[in-house]
This record gives sequence, structure tokens and C-alpha cells, in this order.
Amino acid sequence: MGGGSSVRRGGARAPLRYRGTTLGATAIAQIRRIVRECTGLTRTQISRRVCRYFGWRCTSGAFAVQSAMGLLARLEREGVIGLPPLRRRPDLRRSARRVVSDAPMPSFVHPERTSVALLVRPLRLDEREAYRAHLDRHHYLGWRQPPGNFLGHVAFLDGEVVALLGWATATLHNRARDEWIGWDAAARSRNLRCVATNVRFLMLPASGVAERGKNLASRVLSSSLHRLSADWQEIHGHPLLLAETFVDGSRFLGTCYRASNWILVGQTSGWSRSGKNYSFHGLPKDVFVFPLHRRARARLCAADHPVNALERGERSMMLDVSRLPLEGQDGLFDLLSTIKDPRDPRGVRHKAPGTLAMAVTGVLAGARGYSAIAQWIDDLPGEVRERLGGSRYRRPSLSSIRRLLIAIDVAELNRLVGEWTLRHRDLDLRGEGIAIDGKTLRGSRDGGSPPVHLVSAVLHADGEVVAQTQVPDKSNEITSVEPVLSGLNIEGATVTGDAMFTQTEIAKHIVEEKNADYLCTVKDNQPTLRKNIENMGLESFSPALHDDVSGTRAHRDS
Repeated sequence: MGGGSSVRRGGARAPLRYRGTTLGATAIAQIRRIVRECTGLTRTQISRRVCRYFGWRCTSGAFAVQSAMGLLARLEREGVIGLPPLRRRPDLRRSARRVVSDAPMPSFVHPERTSVALLVRPLRLDEREAYRAHLDRHHYLGWRQPPGNFLGHVAFLDGEVVALLGWATATLHNRARDEWIGWDAAARSRNLRCVATNVRFLMLPASGVAERGKNLASRVLSSSLHRLSADWQEIHGHPLLLAETFVDGSRFLGTCYRASNWILVGQTSGWSRSGKNYSFHGLPKDVFVFPLHRRARARLCAADHPVNALERGERSMMLDVSRLPLEGQDGLFDLLSTIKDPRDPRGVRHKAPGTLAMAVTGVLAGARGYSAIAQWIDDLPGEVRERLGGSRYRRPSLSSIRRLLIAIDVAELNRLVGEWTLRHRDLDLRGEGIAIDGKTLRGSRDGGSPPVHLVSAVLHADGEVVAQTQVPDKSNEITSVEPVLSGLNIEGATVTGDAMFTQTEIAKHIVEEKNADYLCTVKDNQPTLRKNIENMGLESFSPALHDDVSGTRAHRDS
């Protein structure tokens, strides 16, 4: 590989690119230095140090360790660096179809009785053993941990577990899918993270299946798809645009996928991968895809996508903890001390307020997952951890952080921290354009609870959400405008809203009380007002106002 900064293509030297950047001789030399200084460490630990030096992070804010390991392995194959030997672990795939005894199967955490008969929710951490055991016993492929990211779904019907689903990172090579999307190799490399594969779908055997109703499999699949992107973003830090699956035609017809409006785009070529090798088995599978967004193909083919900048390491993980109001009146410590610690006090080494304070600052710095939060805490200097209520010399482990955050009332923590952040946020919004936007949080419907409705104040310039409030269950978005603007100084700003927010009380609040301009939209839901605007004789105004008679502006001087 010569100087170590390029790879050979057809006899010529081409620059080595990784995560959208070119690695020159200086970067390669720095990687060599890190590897030399990490004598005695594992490949994972070396990869993490390389990621820390270059700032390579996933969309969740965690270091891109697995991806960096692939880069280091490539450099080792080219003779650029020397890595420690691989530590061989037991081949879990060979033991996937183990003999299952007649012992009682582990159970799932059953939901409370709700008015919704069919409920699909993400797999809980304490349900993984039950998930694997049921797949090993009832699925013809058993259970194998897929590479990359993974998300499990559990389906309940009238409180009984009826189905298990598994979603994982999409396969790199899938000709039928790639031709249907129409992307090139560069776009696939950038946006493949936005595609997930349905690696397992198990309808559990049970008595009384006929009484469960028709089309149960397609109903379960549709419910899983409805919340898939939101759950994936919650766990892995970015949304999904497309789902894919492979159906063995010798065993199944793919009826539930067809009934759920999946698209048959072709077949595989009949090859399977084992490690780095491929073998031909001659049994092609049907390839089905399901768009999770109406413009999925266009976004997958785009030259850049919002998640790409984050994955290239451009997510900022900087936060000046010394500037945060931690102690005293309305300090973060007093706020977190009000949250009950449900853990057994015996054996607790890290107090809840300190661990929560470090986790909250990690989220404020950009961490979007347990691993990212744990890495943030691990990288904090000892004196900073001590100032945040932790120990100067001891760090809470990933499992400790995960157990605490799962056990506490996360909704209450989110509400308290959100209100605290808003109170201490100093924003100068004079002259800014602010949009009032109401949205339904996708995938938030859970059991008998209605979906979550949010009203947000969003900056026109960069789309930043400066304030947000949840609409109460027995209210509507109109009544939530005043609360969402209550903590903002919008004097001199221009506020816009759609036709829903064209209300007298909202206009008075924005113009008279907040001293801002309000640009509202008038449609047929306000027939009298619209008619009055049409009768104003707009031909006497500037031509720019002729194009749309549905807009009017409430001025502070009117």
C-alpha cells in the first residue's frame, strides 16, 4: 500500500476514504502511532481510541467502534498496520438450534388490560432470554444474533403473547432491492443505515387461534411497521426509510407480507455468506420491500441525508459543565433529587442524583443511547464527574446506567429536565421567524393510551425546536400555543401558523401580549374571514400580495 495513504485500484493509487473523508499520509501515520501505543489492548479498545482521536461517532453519539474495526482490519490486510490476534469466541451460530428441554419457558412482561386488543411494543432488556428461547424452540432457523443494530418487537393479543419480530441492519448486497431503489454504490454506502431487514417473524403456537380473528399475522406486521421507524430512532438514534425481508419460497408464500402491502421486487441470486466467503445453495428467496416514507426512494438516492452528517462525526459532543446551574435554587441537583430511586439500596455504589446528572449532561451534549451516555461519562475528567455528583475515581458501568434509567420514571425525568432547560435557556429571538407546528408523535400509541400530540415552536432559519409542549389528552393544539410560547422572549419576531391556529385569542396573545407579528393562514375553515379578505380589494396592494389571498398579517400597530 506504499505510503499507507492509498489503496491500489487497477495498478493506480487511489486515496483511502472513510466515513466521507479522505485519509492522507498524516492520518494513517496517526493510526499507526495509536496502534503502537496500545500494546496489550484488544482490537475493540484500539478501535475506540482511534474513534476518540478522530471524533468518529454514530448518529447516537457513541463511538463508531464496529465500523472503525472494519477500517483497521482493512489496513491490516494491506500491510499498513499490525493488530493483535483475534480472540476466538465460541461459535454461537452452531449452537443456535440447541435441543430445548421441556422446562418452563421464560415469560414476557404482560401489559395491563387495555381497550386495544392488539398491542405491539419493543422488546425489553429483561425479556431477551424469553425472546431467544421462544425462537430457538418454535422458529425453523432458531436464534442467531444478527450483526449490526437490532430491534425486537413483541405482539400481545388480549394480553397474550402471539408473535415475535426481529429487525436488523440491512444487507449490503441485494440486487433486487438496489434496482428498485435506483441508487448507486455511493448513495447505498451513505444511506444503507436507513434500511432495516425483517430477520425473524414468528407467530407463536397457541390454542384457540381461530378465535383470535382473521389476518392476525398481517395485522401484527402492520402494527410493527407503524412504529418501526420511531422505535429505531429511539434506540439507535436515526429513523428508517425502508424495510426489507427475504421469503423462502420453498416454505412460505409470503401471504402476510402481500396482505400488508409489501412490494415484491425480485429474487436473490441463490448465494449465502459465511464470514468472508460466499457459497451457492441454489435456493433463491423472494425479496419484499416496504417504504416507511412516501418519498423513501428519493431520500435514499439523495446525495446527502440529515443522518449522514451526524454519522461522519459532525455531532458535537462538547458541553461546558461549569456553566450549568447545578447547585442552589433551581439547580439540577435539587431537581434530580426529587426523582425516586427504585433500586434496592443494598449494594448501590453510585447514587441516583449523580448518575442521572451525568446522564442528563451527556444527553445535552448529544448522546442518544445508553452506550453513548456511558462513553460520555467515561471520558469526563475525574473532577468534572465529582462536580456532577459522581466519584472522581469510579465510573458507573454501562449496565448500571441502563438499569437505573430503565427503573426510574423516565417520563417524569424528561418533563422536569425539559422545563429546567427551558427556564435556563437564554434565547434572543428578536427578528427571527418562528413557526408554530402541531404534530402527532409517530409510534406513540401504546395500548389504550392515545398517541402523543406535540405543539412546537420552530425557527424558520435552521429548523431548531426552541420550545415544545405536549397537548393534554382532553384538550387540543389550539390551547397549547400560549404554554409553548410562555417561556420565550419573541418581541419583534414574526410568528407563523397554519389554518388551525388562525384564532382570535392566539393572535391577541402573540401581538398584544408578546409584542410580536403574527402571519396566519386563512382557509375554508374560516369562511367569513376568508370572504372579508377577498372583498378587501387586494389589487390596491403590492403584487406580492396578489398570489395568495389566504394569508394575512396581524400587526402590532393595528
